[in-house]
Amino acid sequence: MFLSVLLDASAGAAAGGTGNFSVIMVIYILFIVGLFWFMGRGRKKEEKQAREMQDSVKAGDSITTTSGFYGVVLDVVDDTVIVEFGNNKNCRIPMMKTAIAAVERAEDGVEE
Repeated sequence: MFLSVLLDASAGAAAGGTGNFSVIMVIYILFIVGLFWFMGRGRKKEEKQAREMQDSVKAGDSITTTSGFYGVVLDVVDDTVIVEFGNNKNCRIPMMKTAIAAVERAEDGVEE
């Protein structure tokens, strides 16, 4: 339907009437801009939630990294966390907070 209106308007523009075509083009452009704005807004909201989750990490929390590894946070220093992977107590790796995909709080896993 919209395409037929657009084609009719373009035919009218060729005949000398540019009013309809201009209005339709402005509406179309506003629709596209609005669509991109809503898409960007959702992405920013997700990024903000991820940043808040990464900033709230503390020692003792179980984490999942973006590459799929599971570990326990031993220490947090600025933008770096020291994570212990597996049962091997010698496997301690410093990594950036931005590599954390999910956090499970230490107190969540404890049943009373």
